[in-house]
Amino acid sequence: MNFRQTAAKVTLLVASCAFGMLLCEVGARLLLNPADYLSANVIRDEVLGITISPNSSGFDAWGFRNKNVPSSADIVTIGDSHTYGNTARMDDAWPAVVARATGREVYNLGLGGYGPNQYYHVLMTKGLKLRPKLVLCGLYMGDDFENAFMITYGLDYWARLRNGEWGQVNHDIWGASEDPVTGATIRNWLSEHSMIYRLVMHGPLVAMVKEAIRFNQAASGSDPYTTALTVENENIREAFRPLGMAGRLDQTSGPVREGMRITFHLLEEMAKACRQEGCQFLVVIIPTKETVFAEYLEKKPDLHLHEALRRVISNEQATRKTLLDFLVGADIAYVDTLPALRRSVGQQLYAQTTRDMHPGKNGYRVIGEAVAEYLARAKPKVR
Repeated sequence: MNFRQTAAKVTLLVASCAFGMLLCEVGARLLLNPADYLSANVIRDEVLGITISPNSSGFDAWGFRNKNVPSSADIVTIGDSHTYGNTARMDDAWPAVVARATGREVYNLGLGGYGPNQYYHVLMTKGLKLRPKLVLCGLYMGDDFENAFMITYGLDYWARLRNGEWGQVNHDIWGASEDPVTGATIRNWLSEHSMIYRLVMHGPLVAMVKEAIRFNQAASGSDPYTTALTVENENIREAFRPLGMAGRLDQTSGPVREGMRITFHLLEEMAKACRQEGCQFLVVIIPTKETVFAEYLEKKPDLHLHEALRRVISNEQATRKTLLDFLVGADIAYVDTLPALRRSVGQQLYAQTTRDMHPGKNGYRVIGEAVAEYLARAKPKVR
C-alpha cells in the first residue's frame, strides 16, 4: 500500500468519525435541552455582575433558562442557582415542579451567583412586565446575605444602598477560584459548545467513578475541604463542604450584618412593588445542606470538619430567627422548606457529588411540593 492510498484511508476514517460525531451532536441537541448540559456563555454586566447571552443554546431571548419569554405568566420566580436548578434538568428545577403541581404558567428568572440585588433588578425590569399574580423569591440561606454585601459594595450602580465605608470589595464570585490548568481553555470551550463532550466527560459513568474515589477521601478525612456522612440504615450518604459556609452566616461579622440589612430592605421594596402591581410576593426560604442534616451531623462529634459543621448549623439557626422575625414584622409571606427537606433526608435530596452541594432532582421536587402545598392552603389570587 503506497502513501497516497494510506493517506486517503486515514482521511476517510477521520471524515467518517467527524461526520458521526456531528450526527451525534445534532441528535443530542434535538432530543435533549442544551441548557441542561452545556456551560452557559456569560456576559459581564455593570448592574448584575453577569448575564447569560440571550438566545444561547437552551436559553430564552432574555437569557434565562426557559423555553421562551411568554407575553404573561401566572407566577414569576426569582433566585440564585437553587432556583435556576443547578445539577438538575430545567424540568426538574423547583419552579417547574410548582408549575406542574399548580397547573400555572411559571417563568423562572433564577440564575447562579445572583443574590437579593439581582432578584430586585430582574423583577423590576423583567418579571413585572409579565403581569404575574404571584412572585416567588427563592432566598438561599447559604450565601444570599454575603452576595448582597458584595454586589452593593463591589458595583457602583448599587452605591445608593451603601451605609458606611468597607474599602474595596470584589463582587466577582464568578471568577476562577483556582489557577488554570493545562488544556482548560479547550475544555471550557467544549463544555460550552459540545453536548457529546458534556455527556461523555460529565456523564453518569465517569462521574460515578470519580465521585466514588472522592467520597472515600472525604470519609477518611484526607480531603481538607470536604467531609462525609453515612447512615446506612437510613439511606444517607452525603458529602459536605462547610468551611466557607460558616463565615457567611456569622452574625458577629460586620459584612454579614450589612448584607442582611440590604437584603431586608430589598425584600421590602420587592413586596411593595408587587402590592402596587396587584400581585403577591412570597419568600421561599431554602436552607443549607448542613442544616437539613443537622440532627445526624450533631450526633457525630468525631466527624472530619465537625467544628465547621457545628458553626454552620448554629450560625444558620441564629440567622434564620432574625430573618423570620423580620418577615413577620414586615408582613411578608414566606414558605420555610426546611421541615419538608428534613422529613425526606433518606431520598437522596442532593447531587451525589463531593464538589457540588446543590439539591438534585429529589431535593428540588421536595422544595417545589412544599411551595405548592403552601399555595393550596393559602389560595393566593393567581389567575
